[in-house]
Amino acid sequence: KKLLSEMTLEEKAGLCSGADFWNTKSVPRLNLPSVMVSDGPHGLRKQTASADHMGLGESVKAVCFPAASALACSFDRSLLRKLGETLGDECQAEQISTLLGPAVNMKRSPLCGRNFEYFSEDPYLAGELAAEYVNGLQSKNVGVSVKHFAANNQETRRLTISAQVDERTLREIYLAAFEIIVRKAQPWTMMCSYNLINDTYSCENDWLLNQVLRREWGFDGLVMTDWGAMNDRVKALKAGLDLEMPSSKGITDKEITEAVKDGSLPEEVLDTAAGRVIALVKKHEEGKKEDAAYDYEEHHMLARQLEEECAVLLKNKDRILPLHKEAR
Repeated sequence: KKLLSEMTLEEKAGLCSGADFWNTKSVPRLNLPSVMVSDGPHGLRKQTASADHMGLGESVKAVCFPAASALACSFDRSLLRKLGETLGDECQAEQISTLLGPAVNMKRSPLCGRNFEYFSEDPYLAGELAAEYVNGLQSKNVGVSVKHFAANNQETRRLTISAQVDERTLREIYLAAFEIIVRKAQPWTMMCSYNLINDTYSCENDWLLNQVLRREWGFDGLVMTDWGAMNDRVKALKAGLDLEMPSSKGITDKEITEAVKDGSLPEEVLDTAAGRVIALVKKHEEGKKEDAAYDYEEHHMLARQLEEECAVLLKNKDRILPLHKEAR
């Protein structure tokens, strides 16, 4: 609150979008640093100077852990907590504030290009495993960004598709894993999806972000966009979307300041969003370990052990398979 009271309108608006691909903005005159976020969730993908969200630029050396589609086959909560703790150690060593994962959307089509990074077609399994991953990672004072909220179940036309879903189906299938994670692990951040839900963009959906996520489930963290998922910045801010990533080159910052000046956006809405960004920076600064390091080979061996635990052999006990037609 003290920092907010000392900021100009332009500085508060600026906090609501990234400085570049992976960093938030700083406010040097108030000693507010920027923090870095980075891709996950199956291995840290940190990029440096020539950063790009497509992964074409060079990344720092990293350990590749099993994908969520494999991890779900373990049905092992402790395994996911161990993975979270391990990734947390790597993030501390690389000075990452928030790892962008886990991804818990439902597998509803075999054609979805991101099925490998989603846990399951079962919301309970996905939610329980992801909650342990989040608890493990955040026990190392590193945040997560649970994604992609919500109903991002295909990649085809993901920027324009509207998922038409009735409320019961939405709650029982598509939101259930997210709810489990929020209630059991309270993630630092959530990431909005690209798509529309019932003709409203996820990042502009007041019902989804303010009513369900915050008021019903009790989420108290920051909501950010997926990279390039912003549409109407002022409308999104009112709906509870705090941070736009990556940088807008100042374009949407100006939209925010103009909306406050002309009275179409209450300044307290902006203060709330900027305050959540400050809170994220504060958590990182208070929890970072200056001399953190990890052993690549040790983590590589752990990755192998995790993969072994994900290999599942189905035993045909009493020759129950194949199922007989008359067995009902």
